[in-house]
Amino acid sequence: MIKKAYFGNFGGQYVPETAMFALIELEKEYEKAKGDPQFQAELEDLLKNYVGRPTPLYYAKNLSAHYGHDIFLKREDLNHTGAHKINNALGQVLLAKRMGKKKVIAETGAGQHGVATATAAALLGLECEVYMGAVDMQRQQLNVFRMELLGAKVVAIEDGLKTLKEATTAAIQSWVAEIETVFYVIGSAVGPHPYPTIVRDFQSVIGREAREQLTALGKHADHIIACVGGGSNAIGIFSGFLDDTSTELYGAEAGGEGIDTERHAATLTLGREGIIHGMKTYVLQDKYGQISPVHSISAGLDYPGIGPEHAYLFQTKRAHYVPITDEEAMNALLLTTRKEGIIPAIESAHALAYLDKLCPTLPKDKKQTIVVNVSGRGDKDMHTVFSVLKGEKYE
Repeated sequence: MIKKAYFGNFGGQYVPETAMFALIELEKEYEKAKGDPQFQAELEDLLKNYVGRPTPLYYAKNLSAHYGHDIFLKREDLNHTGAHKINNALGQVLLAKRMGKKKVIAETGAGQHGVATATAAALLGLECEVYMGAVDMQRQQLNVFRMELLGAKVVAIEDGLKTLKEATTAAIQSWVAEIETVFYVIGSAVGPHPYPTIVRDFQSVIGREAREQLTALGKHADHIIACVGGGSNAIGIFSGFLDDTSTELYGAEAGGEGIDTERHAATLTLGREGIIHGMKTYVLQDKYGQISPVHSISAGLDYPGIGPEHAYLFQTKRAHYVPITDEEAMNALLLTTRKEGIIPAIESAHALAYLDKLCPTLPKDKKQTIVVNVSGRGDKDMHTVFSVLKGEKYE
């Protein structure tokens, strides 16, 4: 298989033969679109005038005082639809339209990618169908309503744990069944080649902006922190700093109820190499190679795999990946909300929670510059947040 399909030993195209035609077609069209000034200009115009880019790099003075270091928040929560997902969804749906597709399908966990895809499909005039686990639909009812309001059909998946993994599996099966007429908009930097590269490229706008914004302030990033489920927001911001080895990169993954329990989604902490959703990567699995059940308070991080580029960055030690528990994430959400008046998504709160672990290890006599990617806003999570504050079970 072609080496460009891999990041080190990770990636590839572990799919049925019936899917190879679509992947080859997609790669060819994407390469053409990358070199097409008209396509790039249309995407850039949409990102600026529709999404609202560039997003601010906000100096969080109250968090900075609290931690004793300079904390900057990359405000992806201020994007149209409320998260980083729209960057990639617009790019892929624009690509689908260019390819003459009439229908797009997507998987979603927290619902943000589903909302972003439904939004892009409504804007560009394509039919849209979104696959979502029944458990996630229950805890993200607002996003389900938003998708339906935008004209998308939301398909409830009742298999397995009824969360993101099952939704992804169902979306892939549906795509293979209608492969000549349907475009699969993958929401994270996962799946068979060329999807991890395409998603990374569309999300790299986050890293480019953050680097330019820091430079304009005369700053250098000592540390970058982002939450990691499949890994699109993280690889998006990491991409702007990968070549600068003086910048440390941290991915905060879902530690759930603790990595000493079975209720977590800490793939790079406890997973091992395997195959999932068309790619070779790290996977949480039992001794027989069966994919393990996963848990997170966040509907966007409970995925038993990880994007192959993250697997490579982990293996080569270019990036560090750390588990954050549900409790730590909720504490960080409350702290950020009450210190800065910014309610982050529970996913993003995992990244913010790592400040509690990182900052005490840093030199006290020299302030460090730390950038946290606030990948989404917390509106969608209010039901879960209120349930936790009232001491109720959130699932």
